[in-house]
Amino acid sequence: MRLSIPTPATSAVEIGPLTIHFYALCIIAGVAVAIWLGNRRFTKAFLDVEGVVADIAIYAIPAGVIGGRLYHVVTTPEKYFGANGSLQDIFKVWNGGLGIWGAIALGTLAAFFAYKKSAQKRDLPPFSDFADALAPGLLLAQAIGRWGNWFNGELFGRPLDTPWALSIPEYLRPRGFESYSTFHPTFLYESLWCLFLAFILIRLTPQCRRGSLFALYVAGYSCGRFFIEALRIDQAHTIGGLRLNQYVSLLLCAAGTLVFTRIFTSKR
Repeated sequence: MRLSIPTPATSAVEIGPLTIHFYALCIIAGVAVAIWLGNRRFTKAFLDVEGVVADIAIYAIPAGVIGGRLYHVVTTPEKYFGANGSLQDIFKVWNGGLGIWGAIALGTLAAFFAYKKSAQKRDLPPFSDFADALAPGLLLAQAIGRWGNWFNGELFGRPLDTPWALSIPEYLRPRGFESYSTFHPTFLYESLWCLFLAFILIRLTPQCRRGSLFALYVAGYSCGRFFIEALRIDQAHTIGGLRLNQYVSLLLCAAGTLVFTRIFTSKR
């Protein structure tokens, strides 16, 4: 038998009337790690900021989930609207479908306003310092969260015949790929890329100027996502041969790189 990464036989476990989805557990675990690391980095850099990260997370996490889901629904409306869609499926987040761009955008926006409100009551550093402290933790959260796609057997790449290929059962294979059994484990590629970037950001923290780490996070993740997205074969809208998320990746990579460059070339 050919060596490959197996897809889990189940994506949830039932305990009495309660159904626990592993996708949700991965998201929760990632959030917990992000809060822990973000708080550790923020309190190490600044005094008297204990509890700020947890307080902001109360607003940022729900906003991130909502933003991620909205992005997914807007970019794949055929799954939820029209004759072949199901409006009820919009709320089934445990089945997968959280667009990282929407999660980052709305989560960051909510964090900004919550932080601004908290700063009115406490002497806090600029929000850019807060964002820099959280950037590596966000990458770890994404790295852990991607394993939820593995449990769901979704968002894999093109057919691949290597020892690290992902074995996909026939009922989960897209139309036209029924004869292939192993595929690119894009969830693993993205998870490893996020771990690598988190390590780089932590090592660069002492040398980086205010706001530059978060910009580097956006640019670095988007760069890797562009190439990983090119491997995926799940249904997506394409323009000129590129998937929609690839265009978003290019735009955010350019924006993050521009901000990072301006920060480093500006006078102190």
